[in-house]
Amino acid sequence: MIDVNKFESMQIGLASPNKIRSWSYGEVKKPETINYRTLKPEKDGLFDERIFGPTKDWSCACGKYKGVRYRGIVCDRCGVEVTSSKVRRERMGHIELAAPVTHIWYFKGIPSRMGLVLDISPRLLEEVIYFAAYIVIDPGDTDLEPKQLLTEAEYREQKAKYGNRFEAKMGAEAIRELLKKVDLDKEVKNLKKELQTATGQKRTRAIRRLDILDAFKNSGNKPEWMVMDAVPVIPPDLRPMVQLEGGRFATSDLNDLYRRVINRNNRLKRLLDLNAPNIIVQNEKRMLQEAVDALIDNGRRGRPVVGPGNRPLKSLSHMLKGKQGRFRQNLLGKRVDYSGRSVIDVSPKLKFYQCGVPRPMALELFKPFVMHELVKRGIASNIKNAKRKIDREDDDIWDVLEDVIKERPVLLNRAPTLHRLSIQAFEPVLVPGKSIRLHPLACEAYNADFDGDQMAIHVPLSDEAVAESRLLMLAAHHILAPKDGKPIVTPSQDVVLGNYWLTQAERGREGEGMIFSSPAEATVAYENGDIHYHTIIGMSADAMPKKPWPKGHEHGIFITTYGKLVFNQLFPDDYFYVNEPTEKNLNDPLDAKYFLNEGEDINSKINEVADDLIASPFKSSFLSDSIATIYKYYKVQRTSEYLDDLKELGYTSSTTSGITIGMNDVPEIGDKDEKVAKARKQVDVVSKQFRRGLITEQERHDRVISIWNACKDEIQNEIAQIHSPRNPISIMADSGARGNISNFTQLAGMRGLMATPNGGLFEIPVTSNFKEGLSVLELFMSTHGARKGMTDTALKTAQSGYLTRRLVDVAQDVIIRDDDCGTDRGITVSAIMEGDEMIEPLFDRLVGRFTAETVKDPETGEAIVGRDVMMDENMAHKICDAGVTHVKIRSILTCDTPHGVCRKCYGMNLATGEEVEVGEAVGTVAAQSIGEPGTQLTLRTFHNGGVAGAEDITQGLPRVQELFEARNPKGRATISEVDGVIDSIQENPAEHTREITVKGKIDTRSYSVPYTASVAVSEGDYVHRGDKLTLGSVDPKELIQVTDTLTTEKYILAEVQKAYRMQGVDIADKHVEVLTRQMLQKVRVLDPGETDILPGEVMDIGQFRDRNKEVIISGGIPATAQSIILSITKAALETNSFLSAASFQETTRVLTDASIRGKNDPLLGLKENVIIGKIIPAGTGMPIYRSMEPEADVKKPDSVYSIADIEKQMKEKDKTK
Repeated sequence: MIDVNKFESMQIGLASPNKIRSWSYGEVKKPETINYRTLKPEKDGLFDERIFGPTKDWSCACGKYKGVRYRGIVCDRCGVEVTSSKVRRERMGHIELAAPVTHIWYFKGIPSRMGLVLDISPRLLEEVIYFAAYIVIDPGDTDLEPKQLLTEAEYREQKAKYGNRFEAKMGAEAIRELLKKVDLDKEVKNLKKELQTATGQKRTRAIRRLDILDAFKNSGNKPEWMVMDAVPVIPPDLRPMVQLEGGRFATSDLNDLYRRVINRNNRLKRLLDLNAPNIIVQNEKRMLQEAVDALIDNGRRGRPVVGPGNRPLKSLSHMLKGKQGRFRQNLLGKRVDYSGRSVIDVSPKLKFYQCGVPRPMALELFKPFVMHELVKRGIASNIKNAKRKIDREDDDIWDVLEDVIKERPVLLNRAPTLHRLSIQAFEPVLVPGKSIRLHPLACEAYNADFDGDQMAIHVPLSDEAVAESRLLMLAAHHILAPKDGKPIVTPSQDVVLGNYWLTQAERGREGEGMIFSSPAEATVAYENGDIHYHTIIGMSADAMPKKPWPKGHEHGIFITTYGKLVFNQLFPDDYFYVNEPTEKNLNDPLDAKYFLNEGEDINSKINEVADDLIASPFKSSFLSDSIATIYKYYKVQRTSEYLDDLKELGYTSSTTSGITIGMNDVPEIGDKDEKVAKARKQVDVVSKQFRRGLITEQERHDRVISIWNACKDEIQNEIAQIHSPRNPISIMADSGARGNISNFTQLAGMRGLMATPNGGLFEIPVTSNFKEGLSVLELFMSTHGARKGMTDTALKTAQSGYLTRRLVDVAQDVIIRDDDCGTDRGITVSAIMEGDEMIEPLFDRLVGRFTAETVKDPETGEAIVGRDVMMDENMAHKICDAGVTHVKIRSILTCDTPHGVCRKCYGMNLATGEEVEVGEAVGTVAAQSIGEPGTQLTLRTFHNGGVAGAEDITQGLPRVQELFEARNPKGRATISEVDGVIDSIQENPAEHTREITVKGKIDTRSYSVPYTASVAVSEGDYVHRGDKLTLGSVDPKELIQVTDTLTTEKYILAEVQKAYRMQGVDIADKHVEVLTRQMLQKVRVLDPGETDILPGEVMDIGQFRDRNKEVIISGGIPATAQSIILSITKAALETNSFLSAASFQETTRVLTDASIRGKNDPLLGLKENVIIGKIIPAGTGMPIYRSMEPEADVKKPDSVYSIADIEKQMKEKDKTK
């Protein structure tokens, strides 16, 4: 086979009949497969060993030559070459056809390529190919037209009239002769001339023909190659026959299809030899044509050929298409060995970089390594002996196994793999039992829980794979989520509960007001029972000399609780002491108010600050902030230690706390019944109004719903006030460990309104709560909502998965290609608002981005941040605090790097907090970051509650799809096409519309909008092009025509952010920018000028500029084009790589088009390299890293990368002690 790393690009083209014969190792003449008695392949059949190679390795068919020493010899008895049986996967045969046939892809595809070349409609073409009509090939001196169709009767009549003065034929033969006669150069010339005058339909048809003819001309393919003389037969191991028990055979459908072709072909040969009547021969030729059609693409024309049980047979095209096809099943995803799967289970004792692997599983996975080590240590005399030992599970193999796995990380993957954190590396630890043990903090990234989830485990084998797993994929390194740069390893449930309880404060606990000189002393007091975790105590600052204290209090005494003191031991020694869970306390020394002043009594100080301490236990959100802050100051390794300590302390404390909940913890509320009765009265009033005809059915429904919602809210507010800080249920909710206020409303108040199956709400509320229990009717009503919830989740998962797939496909080739593209452009960003509501603050849009120009203080005019500087959180805070509202930043949207992005335009890699590296696959990361939270978005399109404007606004997942697929939005807004003033807004009662007139400097435009639309402007307002005149969503396709690309990109960016942030999902701008840029990469050529581009051609903006540059240099007229917006699906199919497009969707169409054009795949993206098995051009696969020479000076690694390192460090510590 060819070495894939040797070539730079890959080309596809049409195969000429001679090419097909040159691939072949022999002609298949008989439809036989194998002999049912001997089970040997039949001679000249579809499995013939003479053509395709031996079925047994290094042995001919008759057995005369056996063994590798006869390699390459062709047996004189049976004619089989002695070689490896693997050749049966690569050697092809062919069938010589007795009559030419057309290739169905080129005749039946849309548009019909044959039809365009010959300028004949596909319907007429079909009549000729399937022998229903004759076509005139050469009219001679008769009055017939070339390419005129004649029925059988007409043909006979003309034949009688003219004899042999004209030539007309039918079938593929006729088509081939016509295709041979096409003079490409002449046709192209004529069409170009025609284009100068043609308009409308004629022009469109001419452009399409020109496109195809030009493709044939430039690619070197000949049009007559669309008709085949010989059919290739694919290697037998790709269409195997397998013996089942009971002596029957299972065979690939292709064998049946090939047999039909061979049978019909042989019959046709026989008929031709016998000089059979024309009509019989024609019928046989038609059947042969249909057999070849079915082989290539069964079901494309007419009824598909069916096998047993009326199942359509799978043809060659079906072998490529879809999820089960060659591309997606075998080339883009493969099954691997050295892997296993099992149920997962929690193990709180593991360190963050460890996972537990069951002993039998580890033994099986690492078997070859264990065998090697057993022989090396002399425990087993040879490999066979070692294998026997392992199979018997002898006692002496376990120690060897322990040593073998010490330095080898394993990968754990949980399906669905929504983002890159769904596959991480861990150091294996042997555990008893049969389940894989997972670290509790790794669950968030995997979205795993322990209710029966399963995970797959893989062993990296090569040294490079091991190194990458350890350096890049170790779980302890993945603390920040790539989508927003916030910690993904947030503690939840028990850990949150424990730490919340630990840091609570209580007045009057034992030992209140005691002062300690060190944490150790306080611990002794706790162990003696003198103080409790919640006791408010004094502590000397001298006990922690490395910590930054407020000025003047370095040796003072501060007030805290023993629990908070214990919690602060988790932080690094030189980090602030944290008493309040605030952003300020995480970044600045402890507030001076907690320190005793000279001569002040501790009890009076406690009275002063106790309320602050009681009000500030550490909640879930604070724990998350603390992780982010520790990461900011101390980086990966210290953070993962902090996380492990946090987990240990949380579990210990939640055990110590003994928190449980029971029925009696659910509070009672007294006046619930009165509130419900009051609401019922209001509903009666509304019903009366409706019966009297004062309000409509819709108004009645809306009012009833709002009355019950108000009633529920009232009860909910009351419950929120009842809750005491020591109630276990409140502790769980307040800490963020489990549940929220709405759960308690359902436990103690009322359940409220239930959803109906069609997405509305029942008007009858469930007034009971779970503590009282529901009535039968209430329970029945509740089931609808629960069932709808389940259905929605299932549908949403599929929708979101498909969105992710399209996103990945369109963005996979966006890679960081160089340091700086040198552009001076950028985009100006400000906070994204929706009315008065803040969607995304400016701060979020600045962190991790490079400035495109110096940012100045609007008051003083002095520079805050220079040009080309990456803004961190501090700089971003400075800019926002100075009152700056607009900042120009480098952006992916304006990056000039071809086929990718540069480091400066991308900015920070959010997963590490550092500047992004060259080779980072930012496109895939962006697609995952947008796709992964897709399951959290709602599927519903929310109704806007009957407000005027009556259009529903789309939200959640449907809105995201609408934007990325560039669909016409629901509730479309009218936009202004000119800059100008709103001149008038007039009502037009006859048409039920309003006329909005915009008066611009050059021209005036009027827009008529329906009565129902809400007008967003008033007379005298100044509007810019692209501004909304009515409320609703702007159609990006309209916006790009009225404004420019950048405005459209910024609009899509803001809208996607709204869809996600409304649902509480934060995504960094840069991810949306990557995808938006991919949608607006192309231009449509309007006027080709003096270039060789075709009018209407869609091409890359970079290519377009290059072509124009060449023409301008040589003094010609450049082409003009307009920017267009493509949906992500369309953009993925329009990519320069035919391999990537074919493996995405519409496989046959993509391949048909690519082969006619003789397309060249430059292999720049990730997918196309995976398909051909080349190393992907990202990360360490980038050329700059591949050609790197290692330096001799190797530093000792800073971080702990293995268990052995930790043991070494511990030993050293013990020595120093």
